[in-house]
Amino acid sequence: MEFAELIKTPRVDNVVLHRPFMPRVEGTLCLTGHHLILSSRQDSKEELWLLHSNIDSIEKRFVGSLGTVIVKCKDLRIIQLDIPGMEECLNIASSIEALSTLDSVTLMYPFFYRPMFEVIEDGWNTFLPEQSFKQIESLTDEWRLSYVNKDFSVCPSYPPVLAVPKSIDDETIRKVATFRHAGRFPVLSYYHKKNGMVMMRSGQPLTGSNGRRCKEDEKLINATLRAGKRGYIIDTRSSNMAQQAKARGGGIEVEAHYPQWRRIHKTIERSNILQESLIKLVEACNDQSHNMDRWLSKLEASNWLTNIKEILTTACLAAQCIDREGASVLVHGTEGTDSTLQVTSLAQIILDPTSRTIRGFESLVEREWLQAGHPFQQRCSQSAYSNSKPKWEAPVFLLFLDCVWQILRQFPCSFQFNEHFLILLFEHAYASQFGTFLGNNAFERGKLKLPQKTVSLWSWVNRPQETERFLNPLFEANSLVIWPSVSPQSLLLWEGVFLRWNRSSKCLDEAYEEMIHIIEHNKELQSKVNTLRRQLAELETEDVQLETP
Repeated sequence: MEFAELIKTPRVDNVVLHRPFMPRVEGTLCLTGHHLILSSRQDSKEELWLLHSNIDSIEKRFVGSLGTVIVKCKDLRIIQLDIPGMEECLNIASSIEALSTLDSVTLMYPFFYRPMFEVIEDGWNTFLPEQSFKQIESLTDEWRLSYVNKDFSVCPSYPPVLAVPKSIDDETIRKVATFRHAGRFPVLSYYHKKNGMVMMRSGQPLTGSNGRRCKEDEKLINATLRAGKRGYIIDTRSSNMAQQAKARGGGIEVEAHYPQWRRIHKTIERSNILQESLIKLVEACNDQSHNMDRWLSKLEASNWLTNIKEILTTACLAAQCIDREGASVLVHGTEGTDSTLQVTSLAQIILDPTSRTIRGFESLVEREWLQAGHPFQQRCSQSAYSNSKPKWEAPVFLLFLDCVWQILRQFPCSFQFNEHFLILLFEHAYASQFGTFLGNNAFERGKLKLPQKTVSLWSWVNRPQETERFLNPLFEANSLVIWPSVSPQSLLLWEGVFLRWNRSSKCLDEAYEEMIHIIEHNKELQSKVNTLRRQLAELETEDVQLETP
């Protein structure tokens, strides 16, 4: 298919662009295969360069021969284009609709993007499983890397290389995979070096209504327990929902077969409910009525902060079991690709200071989301404005980033990265020139040949001049476990995402710049103090030597 077939009118003059907090701009609108571009007539620089894949929905309005196209973006921005001529307006609108809903992944921009920067470090090879396992290997010899899934035949949504207990052979793993949803057998998610406890994740057990049993599964998860110790199974479904799953072939770990494990149900909402929550929240944030009761009522009705609370509470529980109870943990819901990953990755943010660095966080996203099989292509194909009925869409990753922001806000000195880094990941998960978030799992990314045909987001972010933008000036390395408050009073709306297009951040930006200036000035003064102390010590030494006969 040629993009030209979808572009009915490639260029229109005298188009007026309206954007939040920016002056109106008149210029020429151009449509390419991947971008909507508006260039100002006052000077030749581009005023707007918008990826079609970032467009969630459009609306058309007409007043006489003047048409207006309202473009609603996946990053929650709303822009307005005033286009002279009804035919031109209709053509532009239908072209944008067609180009923003391409079915084929290989027609998306990452396959056509050529970086203008030198790729110093190939992000596709930065966080390989073998590299992250080296640290675990230096701490314990109880785990090994298994290549049982090297051809993706055991579990299509798992990566080819996985960490499993050393005492469990590959044949046993194959049998366990037949007992777990979609073959997602229990694998190592995190090793807590303080006490040697582990966190694993998996899909639900396929016990069914007949109470099917798998001794190999029992053997695998019991292999992670220390003598005389118990473990915890954290199920992210309600007890009722887990019981209902039996009728569909799913189920729970039966206590009689897993006597050393205590099962805890912590309900995290399913994907369709989360998508509704996002839609309601964004609608509340865009409400122009200025009515306080209405705003608070809509915010509460969205249940967004309630979802944040549930996820953070479950992650804190997992971290508590590991760090304070000295117990190993297995986390799963139904598939093990959504709420499970929210819990395992947030528990690591709480427990592991490495995860709070830029590189460590990138590694966490790569390991616990991309390689672990979170279906980004499905979950992020629509945002809050789409007119079509949600199928698989859900803000699972955005909720995770929001939870990280809540912890970052409570512990502003414990994170190497700032809020802008989290916003960047949100934006690129929904629309990007990079191939990192394309596909639903490692198998699909391999089939699409993404490492060969696209550039990794990490290749760009890890360039020193880019990394600098995401550094937190307040950061002081903290090796301790951090325990966030999950009380309702402690959780706030993430303004940096949900209100950034609704009200100006000028004052906050100025305050942030002033804070950086104060910190830099303080460092300079501290350096001077240290120099003067050294000089004083040298003078005192000289005095002592002169006084000595």
